Amino acid sequence: MSLPLLIAGSVFVGIAALFHVYVFFLESVAWTKPSTRRIFGVRTEAEAETLRPMAFNQGFYNLFLAVGAAVGVLLLWSSPDVGLALVLLAAGSMILAGLVLLVSSPRSRRSALLQAGPPLIGVVLVLLSLAF
Repeated sequence: MSLPLLIAGSVFVGIAALFHVYVFFLESVAWTKPSTRRIFGVRTEAEAETLRPMAFNQGFYNLFLAVGAAVGVLLLWSSPDVGLALVLLAAGSMILAGLVLLVSSPRSRRSALLQAGPPLIGVVLVLLSLAF
């Protein structure tokens, strides 16, 4: 096992987890604020109120993925098999969700890359750490 690759992979999965906590905050706590509405392209406060239940729920999905990724990273060091399973599940879900966003909304390319990029790099590095 390559310790430097495992550390780098853990850092990228950790960055992905932090990003998903931030998105949780935006979607579930700050959804109707003008700055949040601009980020998500929601034009009016009335539109934000209509979308609020969906955004609130989606925010919690992001939070749960973040928790899974963070716990997985921590367990990589004490219970590697369990940690790897959690990292692959949580980060893999983040990657796939980013791909769905990219395919369903090509204009959201930047958001999709922010969502899928760090976990993809993290998963690749963690898997490479097992090979070397």
